[in-house]
Amino acid sequence: MSELRAHLRRISPYLRPYRARLAGAVGLVFLISLAEVAKPWPLKVVVDNVLGGKPLALAGYPDDMTATTLLGLAAIGLVILYLLIGLLQVVSNYVTIDIGQRMVDDFRSELYQHLQRLSLRFHHVRSAGDLMYRLAADTFAIQTLTMNGLFPTISALVMLVGMLIVMARLDPYLTMIALLVCPLLAIVIRVMSARITRVATHARERESELYSAAERSMSAIKVIQAFTREEEEHRRFVGVSRASLSANLRLYTFQTGYAMLVNVVGAVGTAAVIWVGARSVLAGQLTVGDLLIFSSYLASLYAPINSISNSYGLVQGAKVGVGRVYEILEMAPDVPDGPRTLARRDVQGGFNLESVTFGYAPEQTVLHRVSLHVEPGERIALVGPTGAGKTTLVSLLARFYDPSEGRVLLDGIDLTTLRVRSLREHFAMVLQPSIVFPTTLRDNITYGRRGATAEEVEAAARAAQLAPLLARLPDGLDTHVGERGATLSEGERQRLTIARAILRDAPILILDEPTSALDAETESLLMRSLDELLVGRTSFVIAHRLSTIRSASRVVVLRDGGIAEIGTYDELVATGGYFARLHTTQFGLADDRRETVA
Repeated sequence: MSELRAHLRRISPYLRPYRARLAGAVGLVFLISLAEVAKPWPLKVVVDNVLGGKPLALAGYPDDMTATTLLGLAAIGLVILYLLIGLLQVVSNYVTIDIGQRMVDDFRSELYQHLQRLSLRFHHVRSAGDLMYRLAADTFAIQTLTMNGLFPTISALVMLVGMLIVMARLDPYLTMIALLVCPLLAIVIRVMSARITRVATHARERESELYSAAERSMSAIKVIQAFTREEEEHRRFVGVSRASLSANLRLYTFQTGYAMLVNVVGAVGTAAVIWVGARSVLAGQLTVGDLLIFSSYLASLYAPINSISNSYGLVQGAKVGVGRVYEILEMAPDVPDGPRTLARRDVQGGFNLESVTFGYAPEQTVLHRVSLHVEPGERIALVGPTGAGKTTLVSLLARFYDPSEGRVLLDGIDLTTLRVRSLREHFAMVLQPSIVFPTTLRDNITYGRRGATAEEVEAAARAAQLAPLLARLPDGLDTHVGERGATLSEGERQRLTIARAILRDAPILILDEPTSALDAETESLLMRSLDELLVGRTSFVIAHRLSTIRSASRVVVLRDGGIAEIGTYDELVATGGYFARLHTTQFGLADDRRETVA
């Protein structure tokens, strides 16, 4: 019970907003308990006063009432009593379920919000399916703790106290015999609870793996079908599914076995009471009615004991789910908010990277002691081989990560002193891969700036060279796209994300391969629009196609975790270094042909 109290203390902040409803639920529990205490008395009246002829010792009872009338009143009283208990239980269940569902909603909302605050480093190492399971399934454990932990325990304790008082007044000796099974119950609970916890943890982990396997295969369905690996993936999924079902079957078996042991212990106590009570009736020390009412109370006594014991078994499984949610909630974001906010008028766009070192893992350094000064309004092109750290560098600028060593400053302000949201509001980004939501084109574009006018949205779409696409669609910007933009080509998805960045109208732009999926003609038109957009803004363009960076203020070449070359486009071509070789690879053949023609 101490463990249950510890978990209830953990979830108490989620109960606090509903304390008025909770007080009403507890009041209903008391009313139901009082009604339960009264349930056996009509039967006692029938046995002792109607059938046994014993006078009814009740104030105000008329002496001339016939046995038939008394039998009728007892029967009507029994029906009314059961109807009252039923109505109270319906209302009680509604209130408790309502409280539980509201707590789940609050718990789930807090987890979702916290997941949004955790850095990309966290999300890169965590399975999306596992996080989905924690969000969708584990959060329900707080309702189990409430409905199968708190409320049943309160109800059982009230019933238990009431029954003990009544039974002790009827026969203290039989009551003592009935309570002798409690130490045995305590032993059963102690032995089984640790095992149920282990089995429940294993079952939750297997369920999480099932979600992860489904998410992984669904997100890679195109590759699976392209390489005809449907059967292989199906076998893998079935294996994970069967492991999950087996773990859950083992959990249910342990829980039902636990309930069986609790019931057997209760049966031992009942048998002992009936044995002693029957002998007392034969000896004339008890009436049959007394034994019947005591037996009824005995069932009502063991019911709350069983309820508390069974609740404990269910709580063992539920606490695992709550623990898995708290495992995430208790993770401090590794990109914490600073105290300062940044107004738009204060942003000039100048950056300084001072001896920045960063790695996604301690043994995996991506950037090593990188220093770079960027003037406000400069257009910086980032070039280098795959894995050189280009995307990592711009991710540090927007504080998707913090450097393990060194500092990143914006207009002389250390980024770690800024609120993350306040910083990112001044960025517009075109990232890889192109992320498109399963809604309308208009909604996807305005994701960059909610509240934009229709004219602004249309202007951004035109600047992103979406006009030919919109002309083909009957609903234009209000056309719905499929999941992950499946109804659009890769180039159309890329242009859609560019329109989103254009509409954002931010002073700092990050463009990660903004034209990689476009043909040469569309790229040329789009780059002219982007050139207009980039005027007066600080921008960082990651490029493998050098045709997109000719107008850059400077080109930064990253290799082996550091800056290998830096200069203007023409300067780097003339130096004969890595950039010059890359230029020759992409344009050398065309240049040679032009020289031959000349």
